[in-house]
Amino acid sequence: MSVVWKTVRVVLVLLAVMLVPLGVNAVSRGVPDIAWHQATRNPTGQAPAAAEEPRAVIQVYAAPAFNWRGIFGVHPWIAVKRQGADRWQRYEVTGWSGGRVVRDRMAPDAEWFGARPQLLVDLRGGAEVEALIDRVEAAVESYPYDGRYSIFPGPNSNTFAAWVGRSVPELGLDLPANAIGKNWLPWHSPVARAPSGGGVLISAGGWAALLMAPEEGVELTLLGLSLGVDMTPLDLRLPGVGGVR
Repeated sequence: MSVVWKTVRVVLVLLAVMLVPLGVNAVSRGVPDIAWHQATRNPTGQAPAAAEEPRAVIQVYAAPAFNWRGIFGVHPWIAVKRQGADRWQRYEVTGWSGGRVVRDRMAPDAEWFGARPQLLVDLRGGAEVEALIDRVEAAVESYPYDGRYSIFPGPNSNTFAAWVGRSVPELGLDLPANAIGKNWLPWHSPVARAPSGGGVLISAGGWAALLMAPEEGVELTLLGLSLGVDMTPLDLRLPGVGGVR
């Protein structure tokens, strides 16, 4: 059997394995029978009220995308509150904005069109966290793909969050396996740090990628679907599901 055929078989087996959790997720989630403007976007109580938290705060969230897209992936955003500030600031990239950074469209911890978000990062403190907010906002301003958007393979909302994560590694941002687009890199620059800011990411335009980092573990991406394992703590990284501990 030729090396090429063996490689093709391995790839096909991996894709078949990846489709299993994706199918389970599709059956368990279903598709909401409502329009996007009817879906709830209420605060979830995961972010402190700005007036009641004097410290600086950085939070990163990810929620299942709306409708059928939630079977495959999540939408992330970054929220910050400076010391003594009476309001939050929220940053994200959306398709309807043409890939441009959107600011303060919703509450920092709001449901994403009916889906409760998962809190990925929650840092609170004084001058140290305030300094990190400066760097987060600098990363937001320097996002190199502002105005570009492709739901697959990227750049998209997860590419944006990954950019901020690797720009500010102190966040320790561990985006889930179903954050499609986080492993996207331009063809002319296929190697970078992982979204957590450590390790290494090797990407073929997001169509295929290999990620190895202390925070994320080892993760393989094929056709935008990611499969891997994280040992700290033990966490299976699965397409559609994200992670299973």
